[in-house]
Formats: sequence, structure tokens, C-alpha cells
Amino acid sequence: MNCDDVRRLADAHHDGELDLMRQMDIDEHVGQCQACAAVYESHRALSSALAADPLYLTAPPSLRRRVRSTLQGGGAASPWSRVRSLQWVGAGLAAIAVALVAGPMASRRFQADPTQELVSAHIRSLMASHLTDVASSDRHAVKPWFAGKLDFSPPVVDLSEAGFPLAGGRLDYIGDRPVAALAYRRGEHVINLFVWPSAADAARRADARSRQGYNVVSWNRDGMNYWAVSDVNAAELRRFASLVAAGP
Repeated sequence: MNCDDVRRLADAHHDGELDLMRQMDIDEHVGQCQACAAVYESHRALSSALAADPLYLTAPPSLRRRVRSTLQGGGAASPWSRVRSLQWVGAGLAAIAVALVAGPMASRRFQADPTQELVSAHIRSLMASHLTDVASSDRHAVKPWFAGKLDFSPPVVDLSEAGFPLAGGRLDYIGDRPVAALAYRRGEHVINLFVWPSAADAARRADARSRQGYNVVSWNRDGMNYWAVSDVNAAELRRFASLVAAGP
């Protein structure tokens, strides 16, 4: 079981559609591969969100009449076969509805507010002891590490003199896309700074909020989204954000 297999079968695994052997193979791979674990968690979060949304689409009466008319035109079909056909048609319509609605809806949900997914990524990095792929306090070592791994170059700021030393960086997956995750420390606390390109042209001022006991500050600048997540107090995190926004 390789990374491509795991990512291809992640949704089927979440939906319980795989045999026991494949489920065990995926679980074993995810337990050893941090990149796939991040992708797997993103799929799990999306599956949970979709399950909680009112995505059921009821076919309009005109479509129901056309389906019934088509099925009744079979002539020799038994009543039971017609019932089964209607069940299959209903299942097909439901699958099409989910495919058409869920993708754009999930994308819009992430673009509007990715807070929960970012907080989950922060927690995951601490629980899995996978805070960094490249461990270094030297921004000149961390920044080049991302070259060739991302389609953008994340700014890396040295804030050691301000009391926020750089711990390193890693790849993470947010909204089904790879992002840069820069890890900083404030005493015993960890600050994850997630960075990826912004679709907005205009800069956005910092916005602060909290989720699950974690503070979050987000802003965009120079074509980049910045999201800082930590359990440091809100004032400290806002100070950290202002230092990052000020640049090197």
C-alpha cells in the first residue's frame, strides 16, 4: 500500500466500503506516513462535515413522473423488478446530487472559514509528534527546504529576539491543498503559522477568534494567507501576528 493508494481509497475507507485487509493496510500506512495522515484527516473531517449537512436532494415531481413512465414502459417487468429499479434510480440520483453539491459546498465552506480545519491540523501536529519536517531555528535553512515541495515560496521570519524562536517547518494539507506550516515557540507553547497563496488582491487586517480552547489570528498580505494557531493567550498571539506581518 503506497501513498497514491491511500489517498485514492481514503473516502472508501471512511465510508466502510473496503474489505478488512485493505482497511488494515491503510491504517498501518497512515500510522507510519505523516503526509498521508494529514490527507486522511482532511478526508475524515470533510466526511463528517458532509454527514452533518442537509445534502439530501428530493427529485422534483416532473422528474419522478418521467422515471416512472420510463420504467412502466418495460411491459413485461415484474412489480418487484420495477420497485428494485426505482430504488437503484433513487440511489443514483442521490449520488449525483452529493457529487454536484458536496464538492462546491465543501470548497466554499473552507474558503469562507477554514478555522476548524486549521485548529485540527495544529492539534494533529502536537499529538502525532510531527511538528516539523525540517527542524531548525535558522530561517535560511527552513525557507529553502520548501523549494520544489510547494508551488510558492513561504516567507520565513526570524523572531527569536522578540521571544518567538523558529522551531522549523513542515508540509501540511489544508482544504485538499499543500500548505507551509512554520512552527514557532513561546516558552513551552507552540505556535503553528500556516501559509498559502491568497486569491484576494487586497490585504486583509488581522482577525482574531478562538476555537476549542485555541486562539487563532488570520490575515493576508502580499498575496499570502497567514493563519496563526496556538494555546498562548490572545494578546501574545496578536503580538506574534503583528511581528510576522511586519516582515524580516
